Amino acid sequence: MDQLSTKLDDTSIERLDIFARRLMEWNRIHNLTGSKTYEEIHLQIMDSIWPLTFLPPFESLLDIGTGAGFPGMVLAVVLPDTECTLCEPIKKRASFLRFICLELNLENVNVEARRIEELDPRPYNMITSRAVAETKTLIEWCRPFVDKNTQILFYKGEKVQSEIEGMQRCKIEIIAHGKRNYLWIKEASEC
Repeated sequence: MDQLSTKLDDTSIERLDIFARRLMEWNRIHNLTGSKTYEEIHLQIMDSIWPLTFLPPFESLLDIGTGAGFPGMVLAVVLPDTECTLCEPIKKRASFLRFICLELNLENVNVEARRIEELDPRPYNMITSRAVAETKTLIEWCRPFVDKNTQILFYKGEKVQSEIEGMQRCKIEIIAHGKRNYLWIKEASEC
């Protein structure tokens, strides 16, 4: 964690704490995530930002299926200079994400309360997704948002190897951290 903690400034740490506490409050009423305690939410936050230890900088981010904010909102908090689009079709989750943007005064975030297929196509530097769909489906959803500079990072579990069978032409790296497998597609336009 030392490598990661050096990347977080005091403002980011404070904002992530507020995010975690507000999520706990909203979660009691709206059931936004399975993580109920501060400690469980903290683990989800660390899982969301751990890839910053290996990813190159990026100027724009699209997060597909942000849910209660993992990883998109968390990345938006710690990357205030990155333009972040959070795509979340479930209204109660999108409402929470908008509330957090106001609460934390995040000017770098656009919350889209609709399905990814309904989003206007345009390229992003980084596309992320966690626990939404299997890899090949996610890649299809990403296509309208990919150009030669786009990279993709999918937060995957133990079945990642079976999900990438037949994808030899893609420049893929799998980075394991605990039970998480980060599937990093470095040249998304080649997939």
